[in-house]
Amino acid sequence: MNGSRLLAVAMWLLAALWIMPLLFALWAAFHSFADATHFNPLAPLTLDNFVRAWNAAPFARYFLNTFLMVSMTLVAQLVIGSLAAYAFARYRFAGRNLLFSLILIQLLVMPNMLIVENYRTVAQLGLVDHLLAVGLPYFASAFGIFLLRQTFMSVPKALEEAARIEGAGPLAVLWHVYLPLARPVLVAYGLVSVSYHWNDFLWPLVVTNTPGSRVLTVGLQVFSTSDQGVDWSVISAAALMTSAPLLAAFLIFQRQFVQSFMRAGIR
Repeated sequence: MNGSRLLAVAMWLLAALWIMPLLFALWAAFHSFADATHFNPLAPLTLDNFVRAWNAAPFARYFLNTFLMVSMTLVAQLVIGSLAAYAFARYRFAGRNLLFSLILIQLLVMPNMLIVENYRTVAQLGLVDHLLAVGLPYFASAFGIFLLRQTFMSVPKALEEAARIEGAGPLAVLWHVYLPLARPVLVAYGLVSVSYHWNDFLWPLVVTNTPGSRVLTVGLQVFSTSDQGVDWSVISAAALMTSAPLLAAFLIFQRQFVQSFMRAGIR
């Protein structure tokens, strides 16, 4: 019993430590620079920090670039991942196991280890400082292929055989049989992909040079440099603006998020 109480206390302490930076950012964003560090409950609220942050940098462009990059990357991952997973799950061809093993090996390689080679490839394609270059290295996701392959293997073959008897081709079987049954996995993977690429920083920083191609994380870093002055209230407001879509999506879809992962177990 004492052990359970200690565990509960430790969990609450970790939760408090995790949320404290967010609470400070909320406080600072809605208060002036002079009141940001005093925690006076009677201090007046203000939205001026958000106005100043929005006008100090092209955040509208950053939001548009991030939305386009995340959407483009997710669509490419779902298309390529679904086709590859279907081939590995249902077709027999020479080198099938070897190719799938190579895909699994990619899960052991951190993306940041490939920055030099990825940049060299992007430069040869003439895509440096282009929005396509930000998402291109992630179009083929080893984790997505692995996850969908395991899901497709759990689909009864009788359903595919019934669809083929009705005259459906391979793509029709994939679209009408496998993908609908894998919807919880697709939702779970989509949420993880969007969250990861929305917050990705190092690769977009390396491959983009101008505001026209920067995403939110890079734009926020440029905005918060010493050239802009260290005004924590304005910086907190900018940080909240960039993270608000993800926070809102998680609060709205948290039940679906948890249920998708519970139903997306690898069988």
